[in-house]
Amino acid sequence: MTKIRPGQPGRALRSYRHGVTETAPARKIAFATFVRRALDDARAMRAWTGTEVSRRTGVSRQTINRWVRGDWASDPEAERVVAFCEGLGLNPAAAFAALGWDRTAAPRGAANTPPMDPDVEALLRRLVDPAVSDAEKFHIRETIRYLAYRPTLPLDVRNGGEQAG
Repeated sequence: MTKIRPGQPGRALRSYRHGVTETAPARKIAFATFVRRALDDARAMRAWTGTEVSRRTGVSRQTINRWVRGDWASDPEAERVVAFCEGLGLNPAAAFAALGWDRTAAPRGAANTPPMDPDVEALLRRLVDPAVSDAEKFHIRETIRYLAYRPTLPLDVRNGGEQAG
């Protein structure tokens, strides 16, 4: 719907549905850039495919692809944005800023974040170190994936077996 503003011939005032404002193109570009960078990082740092990102975040590939294209008429659902960010280990505040949302509240779990194990920190440093070969980074990621998704042994098996030593 286009209306001509009185006293300003030729200037049109657009009425957008779904609460999308005239700043929507800039917000869409900013959010699409945020999502694209997050996906690029997931591919580079974790060797995740789009399907893997979708599985780990709980956000469908179709939704993620729409976000990357900026192909949305109404704002993304906050819950999906948070799930996407948390699944990738990102602070949702960065996504909210790209969307132009005023979210000054602390992200969930920020106050209760446990300290990171020094061995895990060392592995993370190696994954971003340019001096470490891609082959070594691949082996680190594969080992982490194996350990993260292997079945947990029942307590009686873990405690009842012979101890190494």
